Amino acid sequence: MKAIWNGKVIAESNETKVVENNHYFPPEAIKEEFFKSSNTHTNCPWKGVASYYTVEVDGKENQDAAWYYPETSDLAKQIKGYVAFWKGVEVVE
Repeated sequence: MKAIWNGKVIAESNETKVVENNHYFPPEAIKEEFFKSSNTHTNCPWKGVASYYTVEVDGKENQDAAWYYPETSDLAKQIKGYVAFWKGVEVVE
C-alpha cells in the first residue's frame, strides 16, 4: 500500500493493518521528512487518544492529515504507533 499526497509517496508498506476501513501503516513505513508533529489530539472510545501529524510536501501543508495512537486500549493494541491518513491523502495498492 502507498499513501500519496501532493504527488509524493509519503508512506509505503506491505504490512498495513485495516481498522474501520483505514489502512494503518507501520511507523517505519512513513517518510519522516514529510511529517510534522501536531498539537491536535482526539479520543476514540475503544482505541484511545489519537495524536496527529501535519503532512508537508513541496511547501504545501495538509494540517492533521495523519493520525496514530501512541498508546492504545487492549482492543486496539495491533495498531499502536501505526499511522493512518485522511484529508485528501490517497491510499492505493
